[in-house]
Amino acid sequence: MSTFHAEVTWHGNRDDLRAHTVRMAQQDLACSSNDGDLDKADPEEMLVGAISACHMLWFLNRSRHERLRVTSYTDSPEGEFHEDHFTRVVLRPQVEFESDPGEDTTRRLHDAAHERCYIANSVNFPVVVE
Repeated sequence: MSTFHAEVTWHGNRDDLRAHTVRMAQQDLACSSNDGDLDKADPEEMLVGAISACHMLWFLNRSRHERLRVTSYTDSPEGEFHEDHFTRVVLRPQVEFESDPGEDTTRRLHDAAHERCYIANSVNFPVVVE
């Protein structure tokens, strides 16, 4: 069993009643809400980012396991939110390898990463890898 920690501190003021800081490891992230300061991260964005990062880390793990060298990985995930809940998150990873393993292998690696991503497996909405 593992336990994960964060520290959340509210700093609300006249300019942003929802201002807060999320401390993870030794890093502080200035946050607000999706209807607060749009220059700051909000919990919904952090969830979408966490799902994407988890998938990426498992993809890199599975690629290394198969001795495939990834030279670039980017994603522009998008979370769809309706009324008061997420309806799905779409991942759109763009991956480059030192030597192209082919579309079938890349899809298999994404499928394996998706199966292992414990964050995606913990939510009650679909996570789709395009």
